[in-house]
Amino acid sequence: MNVTTIIIFCFLVLSLYLGIRARQGKDMSLEEWTVGGRGFGPIVMLVLLAGEIYSTSTFLGTSGWAYGIGGPALYGIAFAALGYMSSYWIYPALWKYGNKHKLVSQADYFVSKYKSPVLGVLVSIVGVLALVPFLVLQLKGLGIIVSTTSYGSISPSMAIWIGAAAVTVYVMISGIHGSVWTAVLKDIMIALVALFLGIYMPLHYFGGIQPMFEAVDAVKPGFLTLPDKGMSVSWFISTVLLTALGFHMWPQTFGSVYTAKSAKVFRKNAWMLPLYGALSTGAMFVGYTAIVQVPGLKGSEMDLALLKLSMQTFDPWFVGIIGAAGLLTALVPGSMILMSASTLLAKNVYRHFSPAASDHQVMKIARIMVPVLALVAVYFALTGGNTIVALLLMGYSFVTQLFPSFIISLWKGNFVTRQGAIAGILAGLSTVAYTSLTNATIGSLFPQLPQVIQDLNIGLVALLINVVVMLVVSVVTKTAPEIGEENLEVAS
Repeated sequence: MNVTTIIIFCFLVLSLYLGIRARQGKDMSLEEWTVGGRGFGPIVMLVLLAGEIYSTSTFLGTSGWAYGIGGPALYGIAFAALGYMSSYWIYPALWKYGNKHKLVSQADYFVSKYKSPVLGVLVSIVGVLALVPFLVLQLKGLGIIVSTTSYGSISPSMAIWIGAAAVTVYVMISGIHGSVWTAVLKDIMIALVALFLGIYMPLHYFGGIQPMFEAVDAVKPGFLTLPDKGMSVSWFISTVLLTALGFHMWPQTFGSVYTAKSAKVFRKNAWMLPLYGALSTGAMFVGYTAIVQVPGLKGSEMDLALLKLSMQTFDPWFVGIIGAAGLLTALVPGSMILMSASTLLAKNVYRHFSPAASDHQVMKIARIMVPVLALVAVYFALTGGNTIVALLLMGYSFVTQLFPSFIISLWKGNFVTRQGAIAGILAGLSTVAYTSLTNATIGSLFPQLPQVIQDLNIGLVALLINVVVMLVVSVVTKTAPEIGEENLEVAS
């Protein structure tokens, strides 16, 4: 066993210890397990919400896309900044409503607002369909990180199994508390590693950041700009918009909002979180450096750009530190995903069909679902071939379909009916499913359209279809009894 493997293993054991110890002194009721008793302050919420944005998709995917596509990779910084800034208005309103009605899941909100348990089931299914690819993403990244930084002494499949087992154990035992404790360790590690790599790599190989860009442009002229076709300006804008809207709709992020002790927590953190998201710039600089220093990576190998360059640059012990930081970027979001998905299935699907089920029974089902979902994700992580960022974008296309009916419900005088919300979501999902299965784009469907339209992100088109259907059906069904009588004003 080499030194990198020992370091990675020690951090795995430490994260498992912290995750299990987080349960100490707490009565794990359903509310305590899912939303931590609604008592987290600004620092804990900063760690928890920041833990969601810096996952393996940022650690490996950002550097991989910077290496593979150049300029368009900047979308990752843009959407995170927009998402966190808008949280200043959205999260306090969501928290107030969730605290008033004692909600514990994303689907609970839609059930309460639209007085429709059926809509709650639909939202739960959408959430799980999006979360499984996201969990697969974390496990695939974990396998890549551990196997590569251990110099092959641990296989990707073994790393995936070990990581999935560890996160399953502490989620079942400690719930959201385990995620918080491990998130503290992860955020310290990733902040230090990302900052160091982003500054050191350009200085070490090129003498500065500007010389790095000049070297990349010399090797690949025009690579750092947006192309005229494909990932063009219209693709960039539509993708940033799509992901910024979907940013708030991930079930684990949505549920994390309920854990705060007051609405003021989010406004205190809104200025800080975009700065944390900017840490992905470090991973991007590493990807650009690797273009010159580690040429020739193709396909899914592009996700290895950061790791291969690090192994080429540093001693094994420091590679172990980088590997440990990468390991934590998979475990923390993975734990939140497992808890959120299992809660949705237990609280909003199982209880819908078994309304007499007590909170204790729901809690039991939720815990049972944790290893079940973990096994499903492990299967797809071992057999799937999608690149990391591609998996993330697919998940975003799903969860973003919940945004229209959510954002309108926050305002007084909500005119969307339960039928309209359901129809809009189904229309958007159908569009996403069709385009995903057929690999269709606007350009392939309508080649006669101007290039600027052809390059729009197909997920945004699905969202527009969602909105149109939602509005039309709401108008038609408006004669039904009013819903959402307790609509909450966003700015208060």
